[in-house]
This record gives sequence, C-alpha cells and structure tokens, in this order.
Amino acid sequence: MKLTDFKALTFDCYGTLIDWESGMVAALQPLVSKVARPLSRNDVLEAHARHESRQQLQTPGKLYRELLAVVYKRLAEEWNVTVSWEECLAYGRSVRDWPAFPDTVEALRELKQHYQLVILSNVDNESFAFSDARLGVAFDAIYTAEDIGSYKPAAANFDYMLTSLADRGIAKADILHTAESMFHDHKPANAIGLASCWIYRRHADEGFGATMNPGAMPHYDVRFTSLGDLAAAVKAEAGRA
Repeated sequence: MKLTDFKALTFDCYGTLIDWESGMVAALQPLVSKVARPLSRNDVLEAHARHESRQQLQTPGKLYRELLAVVYKRLAEEWNVTVSWEECLAYGRSVRDWPAFPDTVEALRELKQHYQLVILSNVDNESFAFSDARLGVAFDAIYTAEDIGSYKPAAANFDYMLTSLADRGIAKADILHTAESMFHDHKPANAIGLASCWIYRRHADEGFGATMNPGAMPHYDVRFTSLGDLAAAVKAEAGRA
C-alpha cells in the first residue's frame, strides 16, 4: 500500500486532531477537585468513556455539547458530588476550548497538498466550529453526529460519509480513514472494508483513555504515533522530502 495512492483522508477529530483528553481533564477539574478519593488521569478518562458511550447509545440524536452535560451529571453522581445543571452545561460548552495537538496544524497543511481532507466526528456543528478555527485548513467536507443523527461507532455514520463522498466522485478504495480510536473508528472501518491509518496518540500511556476498549484489536493498514509523522511519510513518498 502506498499512502499517495489515496485521494482522501477522512479524520476523526477529537483524539486525533484535537487533544480532547487534555481538554476534558482541564474542564473536569472543578468536579474532580471535590471527589473524596484520589483519581488518576486515566481513572477520570475511563469513567468519562463509559458514561459517554452509554449516553450516545441511549440518546443518539442529542447534540454532543448537551450529551456532555449529561455525562458530567453522571460522573458527579458516580463520585458522590453535588453539581448544578449550569455546571453541567458549562462542561458541555468546554469543547470550544479543547486544544489542537502541537503537530496538527502543520501536518494538516502538508496533507492538504496531497489529499482531500474530510471530518467524520462525534460532535455538534456549533462546537466543531470552534475546533475548526484552531485547525488551520479548509476541510473539503465535514460530517458530524448532528448531521447524521447517530454517534460512531454506528455503521450509519460511515455509510453517510461513504455515500456523500461517492457523490463527489471519491470511492471507498480512494479513502484512508485516519484516527486514534480503535473503538469509534478502526473497528467500524474494519466492518465495511475501509482502509485505516492509526494515529496512536496514546502510545506512551496505558489503556484506551477516553475511548472504550474495543475488545479484540481491530486491523489497521498503517500506524504512526503522530499526525506529523504521517505527513512526513507522505511528503517523502511524494518526493518532496
């Protein structure tokens, strides 16, 4: 497989382009500081993953910023902390403050010279607008959970993306799905025969952090530990190194 054989990179955003774990941990600090027992960073992230995944199944049409408010409420209940609904809503709005990974902007600008760039994200459009402003490129298409009415790893999200891109003349074989999450992205990509690139952001950490354990590890076609490394590999393959 040559990276330059593909025409489009379809990205998960949060966890791949945006450092959602750091954003979550910072925004959850007012809650975590009230918890009686000590919680490690991974304790917080794994609890968040459980509640977020469950809520996405229960209310697939709920806007992500509103869904995060419910997650905050469930975390507070689990940790025996009393919070107001306004605190919950404030956490939902924190997506706009989550930072990009340090390598993201430069890497996307390089990749834009070789591919159409597409977002497939479990987010609402208003929240993504703030992230979009941080990312430094014009994406060719943006598909959100709000647009689709369900959350990855639902097959409907990938079907929507593939159908929409086919209308633009981009076939499934032309796409390299590029993501960190095994649960949200690589597992459903495997199910539909979509080539995938693992951006293993958590390579220096244990577990799956803010994403659920996928069970048996999905297949991926190529792996990098940063988006910058992918961009460098593409640049070299294209003879631009």
